[in-house]
Amino acid sequence: MTLTNPQAAGHPFLKGMYDDGYFPDHLVDKGRAILLRLCERIEAAPPADLPALYALTHAATEEFNDLEAEFDEAGSEIETVAREVIGDDFWFVASTYGFADADAEELIAPREW
Repeated sequence: MTLTNPQAAGHPFLKGMYDDGYFPDHLVDKGRAILLRLCERIEAAPPADLPALYALTHAATEEFNDLEAEFDEAGSEIETVAREVIGDDFWFVASTYGFADADAEELIAPREW
């Protein structure tokens, strides 16, 4: 699917991680793909409210958490700098799709079971 939102389509997701040699590009690519899938999900079925958006972002957060072992194996990790870059892009996605009132911490929280 191609993103229809021009802001999202042109956004340099995870730029801060790409710019830092500590983070392997092939793994940052996987993170970028998570964010693009999040945008695609929002475009395919726009969330009706914040709880519906949070359900999507929590699932994406879990996908990022699943990448941690791969970063570790590559001699890197999803640490403070990476989490800030990722969090900023979650906020970008939320605000781009009309959820500027989303809570930044809640966007990147894992799902509650």
